Amino acid sequence: MRAKDIMSANVECISPETVIPEAARRMKSLDVGFLPVCDNDRLAGTITDRDIVLQVIAEDKDVKSCKAADIMRKDVFWCYEDQTADEVAEFMAAKEIRRALILSREKRLVGVVSLGDLAKARGEAKKAGEALKEIAAAPRAQAA
Repeated sequence: MRAKDIMSANVECISPETVIPEAARRMKSLDVGFLPVCDNDRLAGTITDRDIVLQVIAEDKDVKSCKAADIMRKDVFWCYEDQTADEVAEFMAAKEIRRALILSREKRLVGVVSLGDLAKARGEAKKAGEALKEIAAAPRAQAA
């Protein structure tokens, strides 16, 4: 099974200039808690609903003027759509991440794979469990 077989394809990018309320509305409309940030057709980072809460709300920043660039994680973790689900799970475990962006070989964003996607894929539940175990055991697991 390949990444393209298990990924969620409803991934959309936001601009680094996107204000946080708009990013939150986009997350709500897509029913996701994670958005890639793209600058001029290039992946620049990611933001999560958790980033919004911890870096904007909890820090009492002005929500209306805060932008994605202000809180995005600049580490972008990705795999190719033709990689196996096992390779994606191993990568996610090694990087201690819960989601990996999926790119075509032309380096175009085509989807995202989460631990949930791995768990749902037939025969991949064991790999998802192993990846989750390694991420949970990490001293400082990332929410990326």
